[in-house]
Amino acid sequence: MTRTVSDILTSGALNRRGALGLVLAMAAAGVLPRAGRAEELPEGGIVTPEGVKLGAAEPFADGMVEALARAMAEQPYAPPTEISPEWKGLTYDQIREIWFDGKHALYGATDSPVRAEMFVAGLYQHFPVEIFAVARGEAREILFDYDLFVRTDRFPELPETGTGFSGFRLTGEIETKGTFQEYAVFQGATYFRAVAKGQQYGLSARGFALNTAAPDQPEEFPQFRRFWIEEGKLHDEEAVVWALMDSPSLTGAYRFAIRKGDVTTMDIEAVVFPRVTLTATGLAAGTSMFLFNDMNRIAFDDFREGVHDSDGLLVATGSGDLLWRPLNNPKSVETSWFSDENPRGFGLMQRARDPGSYNDFAAHYERRPSLWVEPKGDWGRGSVVLVEIPADKEIYDNIVAFWRPEAPMEAGSENRFAYRLYWADGAPPVDGEKARVIASRQGDRVFEAGRMFAIDYEAHPALGSDPGALEARVTASAGDVTGTLIHRNDATGGMRVDVTLILPEDRPVELRVELWRGGVTMVGEVWLYRWVA
Repeated sequence: MTRTVSDILTSGALNRRGALGLVLAMAAAGVLPRAGRAEELPEGGIVTPEGVKLGAAEPFADGMVEALARAMAEQPYAPPTEISPEWKGLTYDQIREIWFDGKHALYGATDSPVRAEMFVAGLYQHFPVEIFAVARGEAREILFDYDLFVRTDRFPELPETGTGFSGFRLTGEIETKGTFQEYAVFQGATYFRAVAKGQQYGLSARGFALNTAAPDQPEEFPQFRRFWIEEGKLHDEEAVVWALMDSPSLTGAYRFAIRKGDVTTMDIEAVVFPRVTLTATGLAAGTSMFLFNDMNRIAFDDFREGVHDSDGLLVATGSGDLLWRPLNNPKSVETSWFSDENPRGFGLMQRARDPGSYNDFAAHYERRPSLWVEPKGDWGRGSVVLVEIPADKEIYDNIVAFWRPEAPMEAGSENRFAYRLYWADGAPPVDGEKARVIASRQGDRVFEAGRMFAIDYEAHPALGSDPGALEARVTASAGDVTGTLIHRNDATGGMRVDVTLILPEDRPVELRVELWRGGVTMVGEVWLYRWVA
């Protein structure tokens, strides 16, 4: 079945009056072509491999997805159709027995450096999405076909009409010329993830977080309902993906410009149209896993030295500070707020890159990417929010970090924001004049009262070679600081700061350590931690 723009809008998201409003909005925005434009499109504008079926050709231009989102926001929310119970009932092992046949990859029959392969909806992925190919000014839906997938004899016989696409992965020549490997995935709600050269998948990003860690409101998970994937240009490594977001409370339009490589970047432009006033929004959210490392190793009886996709939150404040907050796996949900105005960046980092930090030769956590968010334009006042959730296994994503604007998004308003994501294993593109924290440890003192925290700073010119020229300024929201010591770490060439505190057992304690030189220059990242008995 092929569909036009009006058909798409009236198939569960808009009524005919809404579709007319969309057409008028698109015309006002200048994204509708002149009459007869469809007939002027070149025949075979989108080239696909044999076996891939496409819907009717429609014009596509910048502003179209935004116009769709704006018009949808003026209509009551219509939930998407779910897959059949048989497809929902698949087990994890069964869903692994069906996969997209690479010979049918979108743009695989062209010179495009970008290709796409689809996922089938099943198990946890209950809502099919619509995926469109875009080339030379036209868009055509990729129609779901069971024969696009390879199935083993262990996959059960299921009705072909009970499912659809759940998302897709982008492939390209990221490691070896002539070999297409995946480097980005869009699947489920507004989740997506990527890797750089030599990496394995780890943490994920979210297009929009709503009511996350809001005490008086249930969390809502907007969904990318439709995607448009542009055909790549020869000798241009950029992949362009458009996404239409929908949920009971809002709609939105996203544009992703993705470049793979030693660092994979995503330039994201988004506009959100709330149906209701939103007070607990989350922009540029990252979702990760932290089970244990040297800070909480004693809580786990495990042969490995550490298990985590990320080990800390880094914040580059608008005022010029660099904040480093080691992650924790708490006994109950903990939420931390880092208030700021126009942050320069923030992200969940994976700093431990030595395989010996994990001793897991299957998971290879040392190859998991860090994710750095670089805001574009004026993001105003708000907070970087860190949510830490208890977890006893590495299968659970228990860490979330995002930017929460101070001002609410009013119903009927238009909210634009843009940012760049860096998926990489190196340091983010921020001020390198301060020494990074490369390790944190804690434990009870052996021969005296108190708890000691050992903070290792990397070898850095700002630190100099004389520990006596440095000063550690320590503050604690409760308890007493009973001692500090700065000494060289001969193993790393950097400096170690030891801090001893007498801590209360009846309430959490916020710790802050600053490293200064000469009393006037901060020479290291600000170390922050929440201690809970």
